[in-house]
Amino acid sequence: MSADFPQELVHALRAARLVTVLTGAGISAESGVPTFRDPQSGLWSRFRPEDLANEAAFRRDPKLVWDWYEWRRRTIAAAGPNAGHLALVRMERKIPDFTLITQNVDGLHARAGSKNIVELHGSIMRNKCLEEGVVMSPVDGDEERPPLCASCGAPLRPDVVWFGEALPERVMTAAVDASSNCELFFSIGTSSVVNPAAQLPELAMHGGAQVIEINPEPTRLSGLANLSLRGAAGAILSRLVMATWPDAS
Repeated sequence: MSADFPQELVHALRAARLVTVLTGAGISAESGVPTFRDPQSGLWSRFRPEDLANEAAFRRDPKLVWDWYEWRRRTIAAAGPNAGHLALVRMERKIPDFTLITQNVDGLHARAGSKNIVELHGSIMRNKCLEEGVVMSPVDGDEERPPLCASCGAPLRPDVVWFGEALPERVMTAAVDASSNCELFFSIGTSSVVNPAAQLPELAMHGGAQVIEINPEPTRLSGLANLSLRGAAGAILSRLVMATWPDAS
């Protein structure tokens, strides 16, 4: 199976101690999770995501925005981790210093079993207080839409980064550090156009890392990466992990 990949990649991955992975919507699309750019369906087809995913929309009509996120949560809950998510779990078990940076808010990496995750845009599976910013898990049986903060009474919102909001400083610092100091950097299922995530592969290159892209279509990164592999992340990652560690489980 190692014939599917350059031997240099298999040897480099087997020997690596610091590996950083960046994932985007493409890896979750293989689980049936719609990407942010996919057309909305049903009731939500008349809305643009960018018109709902912002604080002004939430303050104007909190129930509308909350219901949209509840619909998205149900869609994600009906999906599950795919072969790509699971292959990254097996890779993490073999690498001494492994960081998984994701642009996705669906929580599928954590459900698959990944441990060291940097969620650039937060998680749709958590809530936080609109005013105090305190993060909390959803409470079963809460009929308020949106539910209210037990501390201050303000509405709860999804713990995601909305349009017009900056990424949390600690999250961005962790992503920059992991990208700047790794030996191998994988960019998986991402268009490489959304900043600041699109800058992370370049930081890895400047730090001397080999950059490997896995994506069905060419991107802005394709001409810069050391290697660009075309195809579904699940299939490619599964074969790569098996070629590198035949005993990986």
